Amino acid sequence: MSVSRCWAVVPAAGVGSRMQAERPKQYLPLHGRYLMDHTLETLLGYKRFEQLVVVLSEQDPYWCDSEFAGDARIIRAPGGSERCYSVLNGLRALQDLAAADDWVAVHDVARPCLRHSDLDALFGALQNTAACGAILASPTRDTMKRGVLHADGTVAIDHTVERTQLWHALTPQVFRYQELTQALEYCLAHQLEVTDEASALEQRQRSALLVEGRADNLKVTRPEDLALAGLYLTPGK
Repeated sequence: MSVSRCWAVVPAAGVGSRMQAERPKQYLPLHGRYLMDHTLETLLGYKRFEQLVVVLSEQDPYWCDSEFAGDARIIRAPGGSERCYSVLNGLRALQDLAAADDWVAVHDVARPCLRHSDLDALFGALQNTAACGAILASPTRDTMKRGVLHADGTVAIDHTVERTQLWHALTPQVFRYQELTQALEYCLAHQLEVTDEASALEQRQRSALLVEGRADNLKVTRPEDLALAGLYLTPGK
């Protein structure tokens, strides 16, 4: 199955409360730029993408100061209360542009360390396959424990989980435009607020490929993650 045209959707409407910062994490400084500008530069520099949809809060006061606020390659869409609503809004912004079988890559705005080599691997895996899509993922390397929450708030080990087939889901996650749109619409119609796009396809009994990506494609969630991303993005690294 040949690769059709490709689009990217970047949900960026979250507030990032776990960062405990005075502004959403995508607008925190990283090497003298907004964190999100590192992410957008990587995506805009990837030649497969026709255009990017950036999904933003309608009350976002910071976007106008982004390096890419006036970039004609970017379409702005309104954010939703949860990621799944934002992604669906981003997909709907492409309804007059994308064909049903075009690929759409959904990427976390807070993953600024994405490399083009991982995008190549992701789209390469989709050539000549009947799979509905593919996601970047990282095999679990640590011993995994399932915990049990006690009444006093402490968490104890319940049992050790076999890690052989466990993967950390990363982004981008790539699916056909129409199928992803329909899967998200189905989930939201059934009050299923899925946390990633692959989960939406799973609700439709569709299974995506796991494509091993670089472990440094981290998601900035806590303050220490920002420092680590800064290290990975140091010029010359």
